[in-house]
Amino acid sequence: MSNRLARFGNDLHSGRRSYPFVQKRGLWLAVSLALVVVSVLIPVVKGGFNLGIDFTGGSEFTVSGVENTDVSLGQRAVAGTPGADEATVTNIAPGTMRVQTQQLDDDQTLSVKSKLQDSYGVGEDQVTSNFVGPTWGQGVTQQALWGLLVFVVLALALMALYFRTWKMSVSSIAAMLVTVVVTGGVYSLVGFEITPSAVIGFLTVLSYSLYDSVVVFDKVRENTAGLLDGSAPAERAKRTYGEQVNLAVNQTLVRSINTSVVGILPVGSILFIGAYLLGAGTLKDLSLSLFVGIIVGTLATLFVAAPLYSWLRDRDPAVRDQARKVLEERTTDAPPVSSDPVSA
Repeated sequence: MSNRLARFGNDLHSGRRSYPFVQKRGLWLAVSLALVVVSVLIPVVKGGFNLGIDFTGGSEFTVSGVENTDVSLGQRAVAGTPGADEATVTNIAPGTMRVQTQQLDDDQTLSVKSKLQDSYGVGEDQVTSNFVGPTWGQGVTQQALWGLLVFVVLALALMALYFRTWKMSVSSIAAMLVTVVVTGGVYSLVGFEITPSAVIGFLTVLSYSLYDSVVVFDKVRENTAGLLDGSAPAERAKRTYGEQVNLAVNQTLVRSINTSVVGILPVGSILFIGAYLLGAGTLKDLSLSLFVGIIVGTLATLFVAAPLYSWLRDRDPAVRDQARKVLEERTTDAPPVSSDPVSA
């Protein structure tokens, strides 16, 4: 198995095996655009995202020392209480339940606390309540949006300085935005709750997406060095600029896959073992955003960033001239086809 994997990687690096990331860029970019449109429409059709109490405001109850962590017990306990009809009950840790409702007044809060105490069979001091005001929730939302905006602007500037070309910067940011939008669409589709932890996961995924793009574009810059001014070695000069970009993506393909797998394994462990088997619900929001975002981010680098960069560079006259010269040399060097039916 290891020998086949090593041979697979060697074939990709040498160009003996190649996947058409650039050659079929029209298809990949069209599919990516379609996914973005669908991801934007999903929350519109569903009426928005499932925002957590930190963004919407409301009342929150924590029940500790619980022996039976069945969420239906909490749901039945608050059923019928005005303002608590749409309660969200979560097992956030072993023996600990969290109940979130709409904003309740003092009498409703005392009523819900008493019902939760009876339902889970705990003492009065084991049920605590907390109130999150709508103004605070709006502040959290604004801070999250500002954080995303500042991150994108800084990333755009730093990528342009690092690669010395705005086209690589724009391509990297485009892949990053595709990652955010599609991941958000998945969240809305399955009803995942958007919490501050999920936002932190989103920002972490943005960094991962940019890192993956930097790895690929570093190889692109290495492969295309000297192609346009004629100083590239003869071996590299035999390929067009777009073909060198595609070769770079294939050469880093194994690394991209390995990096994503290494990132997914611990996040998957947190998600499926910590959150679902051990009941650590506080980890679910963070691990879900990371799990989905890492997968989408890897695919966005391969099918958005590199193909989009190749498309932008093909508009340069120097790139077109280099491609024309390479294709003409191939036609000149091609062996003539014999018209003799016997020798053919």
